[in-house]
Amino acid sequence: MMSDLLPIVFVHGIRLSGAAWTVVAEHMGRRPILAIDLPGHGQRRDERFTLPAAAETVLEAVDQLGGRALVVGHSLGGYVSIAAAARAPERVAGLVVAGSTAVPNRVLMSPFSLMHRILSAQPDGGERVSGRIFDASLPESVARAVKNGGIATEAIPDVVRALAKFHVLSGLSAYPGPVWLVNGAHDHLRLHERRFAEACSHGRLLVVPRAGHYLPLARPEDFSRMVLDAAAAAASPALAG
Repeated sequence: MMSDLLPIVFVHGIRLSGAAWTVVAEHMGRRPILAIDLPGHGQRRDERFTLPAAAETVLEAVDQLGGRALVVGHSLGGYVSIAAAARAPERVAGLVVAGSTAVPNRVLMSPFSLMHRILSAQPDGGERVSGRIFDASLPESVARAVKNGGIATEAIPDVVRALAKFHVLSGLSAYPGPVWLVNGAHDHLRLHERRFAEACSHGRLLVVPRAGHYLPLARPEDFSRMVLDAAAAAASPALAG
């Protein structure tokens, strides 16, 4: 029997995979969900990342869940989710965009390029170092899931090139549905959050105290509640269409 609950597609951040959402997914109950791997990540590390292919991956997941869903993206996943919603707004019931409210450009993305150079110089591509960082900053179960899904440092250059060309505010303004912009108070990608909120047709900005960029992974229970609240609101008749 098909669930009457609005489905959810989860879109991971740069270098990670759908496995990063493992703990959040456990809090979704019987709601239909998919946590995808973007091109260049997870089970698709042999592919090249492009924004059109990433957006199409999101929309394919929406179709697998019945043709309309809430889309939840973190970091890179937030930008990809916006691109998908702008491309097919009728298939996206709502957006939750976490840690993705800085206009991407080469200057903003330069730390990621530097990280790529440093980690790529390691024999394992920096996987061990990255794993230790996640061990120190995330709950044990989340860090384990992240590492099990693989850490795709090699995807960074393609992601940087793609996002530097993405007119994210135009994409966001093209989407007429409800948007929840969720940032940790200490997130470095909060830089343009007010501009993002102003670009939304129906937007809400939520800033979570004592949280950073990895809010969805570091505090999965709290983030899960926000997602479920957004799913309930996006499914309401007042917001349908």
